[in-house]
Amino acid sequence: MDFQNRLPAAHLMRYRYTLLCFVATLAGCSGSAAVEPSVGLPVIEGCFVTASNAVSVSLELARAPRDRQKGLMGRKSMATSSGMLFEYQEQQSPDHGFWMFQTLIPLDIAYLNNQGVIGNIKQMEPCDSSSGARCPSYPAEVAFISAVEMNAGFFEANDIGVGDRLKLGEQNCSNR
Repeated sequence: MDFQNRLPAAHLMRYRYTLLCFVATLAGCSGSAAVEPSVGLPVIEGCFVTASNAVSVSLELARAPRDRQKGLMGRKSMATSSGMLFEYQEQQSPDHGFWMFQTLIPLDIAYLNNQGVIGNIKQMEPCDSSSGARCPSYPAEVAFISAVEMNAGFFEANDIGVGDRLKLGEQNCSNR
């Protein structure tokens, strides 16, 4: 008697579904597949506004879960004032974080509230592990609705910190 004939139909379906989910998870964590950079994401101009300055940026918008999951994976470089804006429909908890699996360049991340005010900034290092499970997570430590990834050192070099604000749209940057 084989394994399938020993299980009731409902258990067999649940077993097959669980096995399928497990295989899909393993495939998603495999480091063997090359990751293509995101293409076709909308880009928006904006600026980080500090007490004394407005720093212009060009941000790719990652709104869909698939785009947020992929993020900047596979990128070998990024222009100095370019980055990625991760937007969520609902506020994310302070323990929600980002990781650097298959991300090749060091990044800074700023976690923003619904007014675009920076609540926290973290530095993130690439993870060269072939397993996503071995890559560290960088939790926000503050509630947030969006996050911006920029090249490592961008925020410090431009004197942008907690309490400063991201404004979107070029027209909003000319009248800080």
